[in-house]
Amino acid sequence: MKLPNLEFTFSEVLPDFYLYIYIYIYIFAHDTRCIFPDFLLPIILILLLSLYCTVSQLKRTNCLTFRNRMSTAGQVIKCRAAVAWAAEQPLSIEEIEVDPPKAGEVRVKIEHTGVCHTDAYTLSGQDSEGAFPVVLGHEGAGIVESVGEGVTSVKPGDKVIPCYIPQCYDCEYCARKETNVCSKIRATQGKGLMPDGTSRLRCKGQQLYHFMGTSTFAEYCVVAEISVAKVNPAAASEAVCLLGCGVSTGYGAALKTADVQSGSTCAVWGLGAVGLAVIMGCKTNGAKTIIGIDLNPEKEKVAREFGATHFINPKDLGEKSIVEHLQEEFNGGPDYTFECVGNVHVMRQALESCHKGWGVSVIIGVAGKGQEISTRPFQLVTGRTWKGTAFGGWKSRDDVPKLVEDYLAGKMKVDEFITQRLPLDKINEAFELMHQGKALRPVINF
Repeated sequence: MKLPNLEFTFSEVLPDFYLYIYIYIYIFAHDTRCIFPDFLLPIILILLLSLYCTVSQLKRTNCLTFRNRMSTAGQVIKCRAAVAWAAEQPLSIEEIEVDPPKAGEVRVKIEHTGVCHTDAYTLSGQDSEGAFPVVLGHEGAGIVESVGEGVTSVKPGDKVIPCYIPQCYDCEYCARKETNVCSKIRATQGKGLMPDGTSRLRCKGQQLYHFMGTSTFAEYCVVAEISVAKVNPAAASEAVCLLGCGVSTGYGAALKTADVQSGSTCAVWGLGAVGLAVIMGCKTNGAKTIIGIDLNPEKEKVAREFGATHFINPKDLGEKSIVEHLQEEFNGGPDYTFECVGNVHVMRQALESCHKGWGVSVIIGVAGKGQEISTRPFQLVTGRTWKGTAFGGWKSRDDVPKLVEDYLAGKMKVDEFITQRLPLDKINEAFELMHQGKALRPVINF
């Protein structure tokens, strides 16, 4: 049975066990003034122990929320963050200042954040919109600390996932079912700024840029109201933070962007977290054959665990190309192909591998600055479709809460993507593990 959410106000957060022991000792030591007989003192200790265990359990299960009378609303918060001072440099753990949210903004206390290849991509200097110094991070989950004027969709204490794709409900993009790419704050977000053109982050007297409208590599971040999805408080932030990008992107690419049909054949290039989420989506929609493709043979085991029926390492094909192999071995080629690498040559392979007449190829990976894709027009004239996807096509504020519910109901994997749990101090280690191919998703806890 699910317990109701209870809210209490304390001058401090949960008193620890030692306070309960102190109360008991105080009563015992002052028994001359105590109205309780000696034989009741052990009973009092047992009751205090029971109260401690009950309150602790309620707090762990998110059924008990404590609020601090010393509210930080409206104040500048000093907190720790991983700051990228320049491209191609390790992140530096710093104390930063986070301003209060302005009108239409929300300040969030981040509990957990995933480390994504997109963060590494920007840190590498390949991102055309990369601005430094910056607080990276865009796969976070946490609790609303305070809200700015006019905010109505969330309140302090709500569990939320900041989303790099906003949903304003007002622009022409939000009004159309064909896309999820809300344009409301795109101009300022692309410059690393809040909607009013300024930043809420500072360090050592210097302005820091926001990242993808989120900046979750900090204990606190400020985001636009239209960029936060309110989710079920019962969901563990450690897991659902991954729904802020990678897992949702791959899963939606199969379910929404490609709309994979039952009984179909699918091929997925790149078996990191996004690629595995694509495989999961293909399996969910009933694909009969799911081919995982990666240069790392160690990826085969995990790909099959997520639903792949075949694994191909292009290095093992000799002089035969992956395009030729797929078309020969899979009846003219897969019905759906997905590129999750960010390599323009692989993008072309994925397109030209899919079946003539009806094949659909979806680009998910982000290529380097200035790179372009190419193919012969004949590939498209003969019926293939080339598509791209952002955040898997999900409309953030509407769909992310539903994905959380699917996770809680056991309909989709999320915990299985977490390969490391690390403190903020070891965030550079998380990047190294990703570069070495030893991590799907490292999760940072604050």
